[in-house]
Amino acid sequence: MRPRAVLVGPPGAGKTTVGGLLAEALGVAFRDVDTDIEAVAGKPIPEIFFDEGEEHFRKLEREAVAAALSSFDGVLALGGGAILAEATRAVLAGHTVVYLSVQLSDAVSRVGLGAGRPLLALNPRATLKYLLDQRRPLYEEVATVTVVTDGREPEEIAAELAGRL
Repeated sequence: MRPRAVLVGPPGAGKTTVGGLLAEALGVAFRDVDTDIEAVAGKPIPEIFFDEGEEHFRKLEREAVAAALSSFDGVLALGGGAILAEATRAVLAGHTVVYLSVQLSDAVSRVGLGAGRPLLALNPRATLKYLLDQRRPLYEEVATVTVVTDGREPEEIAAELAGRL
């Protein structure tokens, strides 16, 4: 069993929104690893970061991604930082991984001031720029399909992906 598509990208790329629409178009289920992590931890991600720290969250994330990749056959969205772990990048090999690319201006307008996003709590614009710059090569490394999302509606992106998959 393996996902039809695994969506990766930075905050604001549209992984959850596009993922839900893509799953609907393909007639499969949608699953967000962040939701899985919250269910296991019994609390929202910002609280995990606050209470146990980012390292603990990343451990939960690696475990959730590995479990979902081996047990789910729909459209799977990973958290923006999931690809930071070498182990996660390794288990993504052989999967259809869609990188939803977004530039800073669109990401900022979509994410807003980072409410509910612990890594964007202090200086959202500067932090988001740093995250985009740091993670872009890793997204590109794991991607089998790249879609530019800037200035596009989620429905248009999902329709393009459904056609490509």
